[in-house]
Amino acid sequence: MPTRKSLRYRDAGVNIDEADRAVSSIRKFARQTFTKNVLADIGGFGAMYQLSGFRKPVLVSSADGVGTKLKIAFLTGKHDTVGQDLVNHCVNDIAVQGALPLYFLDYFAVGKLQADVAAAVVSGIARGCRENGCALIGGETAEMPGMYAESEYDLAGFIVGAAERGDLLTGKGIKTGDILLGLPSTGLHTNGYSLARKLLLEVAGYGPKTLLPEVGATVGDALLAVHRSYLKPIRTLMAERLLRGAAHITGGGITDNTPRMLPDGMAVAIDTSAWTIPPLFEALRSIGNIPTDDYRRTFNLGVGMILAVPRRGAARAEAALHAIGEKPFRVGEVIAHKRGRQRVEYR
Repeated sequence: MPTRKSLRYRDAGVNIDEADRAVSSIRKFARQTFTKNVLADIGGFGAMYQLSGFRKPVLVSSADGVGTKLKIAFLTGKHDTVGQDLVNHCVNDIAVQGALPLYFLDYFAVGKLQADVAAAVVSGIARGCRENGCALIGGETAEMPGMYAESEYDLAGFIVGAAERGDLLTGKGIKTGDILLGLPSTGLHTNGYSLARKLLLEVAGYGPKTLLPEVGATVGDALLAVHRSYLKPIRTLMAERLLRGAAHITGGGITDNTPRMLPDGMAVAIDTSAWTIPPLFEALRSIGNIPTDDYRRTFNLGVGMILAVPRRGAARAEAALHAIGEKPFRVGEVIAHKRGRQRVEYR
């Protein structure tokens, strides 16, 4: 009987040595985010974190991904920003509940592992964690040949934060007449990329290095602009006892996300003349002749966060935001919701 050829894991497409190199880089970046509450190094079966500093803590968690924005990273070969997108998106999702981020875990899945690409991605995750005071304490790096193209990967994350029970932002304190303050976005953030890619790369026929004069950046740079964190302005208004609710404007735009912070019986009136929609969004609308409703539900249109503040405290809230370098604008107000009507009215 002929001798069979010996096969290794590498012959099936999995390179354990490359995985070891990737983990070594990941461990270095993760350690840069550790706080005194992190009780175990990267590499164990489970991460350990000691909760301290809270009297009646409520844990707030969220999981998310970067979506097809990753396609732009593949196209440009720039992988060091999508991790920061991931962290900031997750931070914003728990910050609107009043939570302070504690720790973060990532999931990086790839068809063929390249240690330098993995290191670039995790460097962005670590940067996002450091800037938000959050510890990167674990995650999973999975090489799965056949599941993904060799040059592509998927990225997701899980965040845990905490808030004092009495400081939770549930929206119950929102009242009719409250003022809505909008905070600027830094581009598309992490939503609407399937449509944006189709319009710019297919319909318009642009490449990643095509300059968009109205935007002042190339297609690649404009689409890779980092999804910003709103943790600092939210915490600032919470400290002043001026924040009654907050809505992270992600998939669904202002139309679908603003009602998520509202109690029953309330709606919002949005003044579309209160801010100038950035040129990138208007370029996309022009290329695709996008209907107004789709336009408002696909993109953030330059508003990444909406904050509900009491009418009598609106000027103080604006001053507090200006003091930390923010440029808020009044996008509308809370109104009574009439049965049968939309919860977001555009004026």
